[in-house]
Amino acid sequence: MIQEIETRTIAKVTWRLLPFLIVCYFAAYLDRVNVGFAALTMNKALGISSTAFGFGAGIFFIAYFVFEVPSNLALERFGARKWIARIMFSWGLLSGLMAFIPHLALASGLSNTTLFYTVRVLLGAAEAGFFPGIIFYLTLWFPSVYRARIIGFFMAAIPLSSVIGAPVSGIILATTNGLGGLEGWQWLFILEAVPALLLTFGVLYYLTDRPNEATWLTREERTWLVARLTSEQRQREAVQNFSVKDALFDPKVLALAVVYFGAVATNYGLSFFLPQIVKAFGMGNIAVGFVTAIPFVVGTVSMVLWGLSSDRTRERKGHVAFALFVAAAGITIASLIDDPTFKMICLGIAGFGIFASLPVFWTLPTAFLSGPAAAGGIAIINSIGNLSGFAGPFAMGWIHDETGSYTGGMLAISTCAVIGMVVVALLRHDRGLERAPSKVAAE
Repeated sequence: MIQEIETRTIAKVTWRLLPFLIVCYFAAYLDRVNVGFAALTMNKALGISSTAFGFGAGIFFIAYFVFEVPSNLALERFGARKWIARIMFSWGLLSGLMAFIPHLALASGLSNTTLFYTVRVLLGAAEAGFFPGIIFYLTLWFPSVYRARIIGFFMAAIPLSSVIGAPVSGIILATTNGLGGLEGWQWLFILEAVPALLLTFGVLYYLTDRPNEATWLTREERTWLVARLTSEQRQREAVQNFSVKDALFDPKVLALAVVYFGAVATNYGLSFFLPQIVKAFGMGNIAVGFVTAIPFVVGTVSMVLWGLSSDRTRERKGHVAFALFVAAAGITIASLIDDPTFKMICLGIAGFGIFASLPVFWTLPTAFLSGPAAAGGIAIINSIGNLSGFAGPFAMGWIHDETGSYTGGMLAISTCAVIGMVVVALLRHDRGLERAPSKVAAE
């Protein structure tokens, strides 16, 4: 009887929340990385060097870092529905504003480069808290045993946004140039900001903050879910009851931030520069869009299947470490060969490792953190980890300007993945904290 209620409840919660959250994150991630595609024509139009582009692409994450923890604590206090809607509306406006940098430069007297940096900083501040907020939100709805697969499905929006977004971005660049007096890269920012603005209203009217407010569950289903999640929280707190301050400075939390830094470095280092790497093969913008999508197609599949594998085996550390090894190996080999076909095969293999590591990784901190401590801990891990979103693109751009090649930058980000692999392999993880509490199972 209990098993039947559990199956029914998890299925209802999954179908109610996950598709909508995937669409929201799809819009978020697309707005975050479409600057990589815009760079194919934007850099020349604005007079931006590879170093300046890498710095501007990455400076987003400095603001993201500063505002991440306060934003996530605000979400825990005010509720996901209102706070996520606020985030989406502000980042949608600012993402669209990227299109008007030349107009702003003309009106203000500031340089294009300065305004590029400024809008990217504001965009980082606006979006801060969205991803860790969703991860925290999922912990309020799903017991530990389901989290790798659920986070995997949710985070599949990352590679999926590139699988769909890369060809769409290429088509926009190629077909809208000169329309309404704007260049293709400007239309790219405008058109891809629209979904975030529209979804703002969907968030306000569709999301439910917590399970005890879910009128779309039966009373029996709500009772089971609240009891299961409450008992898991008590089980974690019986081992160690973290305060927000404890979570922010806990050595294990900080070590996990190092692991995440390595994983994210591989993701953003390639996401921002892959279109330019592929463009160097001598392809047109539309073809670049389709070829760039290849590692992300592999990543979409790997996220889902690797998360399922981790949940079924109840194994976390080995799954993360192996995925990071694959990512580092694929990027390293790709950096050392020139043949376009073999380079893309290696980057496809790297795509498996990059994206497979991410959902399983998030089961590690959510296994021992709960409540406000989880909100703060998840945010600090994500904010420190995402600093590699600054370091990776900046290193790629600077090394390219200095050497004329992306090889050194790719080797640098693969080294970050190796460091993350070593750290996660050395960490202790109590698998018992993820088992269903016997009291709930017996009810």
